[in-house]
Amino acid sequence: MEERDLKILAQNLANPQGEKGIQIGEMMNSTNIGMTLESIKTLLIEDDETILEIGHGNAAHVKSLLHLAQNIKYTGIDISETMHLEAKRLNEAFKNQAEFVLYEGTKLPFEDKTFDKIFTVNTVYFWENPVEYLNEIYRVLKKNGTFVLTFGQRDFMETLPFTQFDFTLYNSDEMEETVSKSLFKRMKISEKEEQVQSKSGNETVTRLYTVLTIKK
Repeated sequence: MEERDLKILAQNLANPQGEKGIQIGEMMNSTNIGMTLESIKTLLIEDDETILEIGHGNAAHVKSLLHLAQNIKYTGIDISETMHLEAKRLNEAFKNQAEFVLYEGTKLPFEDKTFDKIFTVNTVYFWENPVEYLNEIYRVLKKNGTFVLTFGQRDFMETLPFTQFDFTLYNSDEMEETVSKSLFKRMKISEKEEQVQSKSGNETVTRLYTVLTIKK
């Protein structure tokens, strides 16, 4: 891909826009579904819990989450208006259980201690002030709540040509150190790998990623 095309791809991975953004959202859902489902499994969702997902994309995966337990309330939040509208469209049948919120990307528009479980997949690269943002997540998480943070490891992400444009990359130790600077202090690291289609081509690659389970 040309540099210009890589920049456009990087921009749409951070904040999908318009028709191109809808296509990127579909691609992200399919290429990230393994990481997303692993993150949801790690949450250990139980009946009557409130779940927040940060950076939901097109949210085609929400249906499978809602079937994991009884009376779950899911909230998805995203900075992309395109993904916000697409998520609402794809989840119209679940509007009594799933709501989607558009926000500006730094302050979570919720009361303190709102959610039992929070998760995010492949968004940490775009956090401008990660420690401050982690403290926002801490604020809206209930006492004894669980936050699952999932991201591609630096060594793998550096092999992808588009990550040179406005991505901040981490290995497991760097992310653990970042989290330790926040109000969160308890965490468990699990490193995973999977075979996925490349976002910039048709080849299959081995993705190395980390699932951090973080507790108040």
